[in-house]
Amino acid sequence: MKPAAFQYHNPLTVEDAVATLAEVAPDQGRILAGGQSLVPTMAFRLATPEHLVDINGIEELGRLAVEHDALSIGACVRHAAFHRPVLEGGFGALLTRMAGHIGHYPIRQRGTFCGSLAQADPSSEWCLAAVTLDASITAQSSRGRRTIAGADFIEGIMSTALDEDELLVETRFALPAADTRFGFVEFSRRAGDFALAMALASFRLSDGVMIEARLGIGGAEDRPRRIAQAEAELNGQPPGTPAFEAAAAAVAAELDPMEDAGTSAQYRRELAQCLARRALESAAS
Repeated sequence: MKPAAFQYHNPLTVEDAVATLAEVAPDQGRILAGGQSLVPTMAFRLATPEHLVDINGIEELGRLAVEHDALSIGACVRHAAFHRPVLEGGFGALLTRMAGHIGHYPIRQRGTFCGSLAQADPSSEWCLAAVTLDASITAQSSRGRRTIAGADFIEGIMSTALDEDELLVETRFALPAADTRFGFVEFSRRAGDFALAMALASFRLSDGVMIEARLGIGGAEDRPRRIAQAEAELNGQPPGTPAFEAAAAAVAAELDPMEDAGTSAQYRRELAQCLARRALESAAS
């Protein structure tokens, strides 16, 4: 099939983009950045926007830089930008590891980091990173700018806190302490498939015990989230099997997994438990 007819807009500044979006949003106006999710749904006419606002010509949205002790990721930064570490240390290595799990190589050449957040697929690696590592997400409309916390941005499957006339212009991550350890694992049935579950862990060590522990689970529920009870099992404990198994058991107890024709809720629960332990072990190694 071919997409339904639409009107194409090609703004060259953020101000022009949000002004255009303010006009066309009521008529199902949509933003086009990477298009790796939007274009296929348009081809099948599952999405029939009457207007497309293409932001690829806006130079400032391609910016990827460290400023004010934070990593700033513009709306047009591609997944492929993270094929090699953009930062020294564990955080840069983590982003590279996560990027390698996103779809296939051609998809990563075009798809965008911020577009993945705006799509809010439960199995999005970047959504899990934003929630677990407390990203700050900047949205802009003709009314001005606002900042949304990563934990508040994703509201459910393909649902975010963005208003229909808002453009996600930037995602920022505060740079973690240099001694922060990270672990990430995910499971899909085939390389490039959507993950059935994934886990992201981080912690620091102080006098031999874990502090500032974070453990996020994605793909298993309708949105990624940190598991507070699991983090409580980690903080103040030495890294190792007893603490990691206790945290993984807390993950299993807290989850309310999705279920579909091919995957039961119990399978996802047990999978998430296993991946949580492996992510913690990876962080400790």
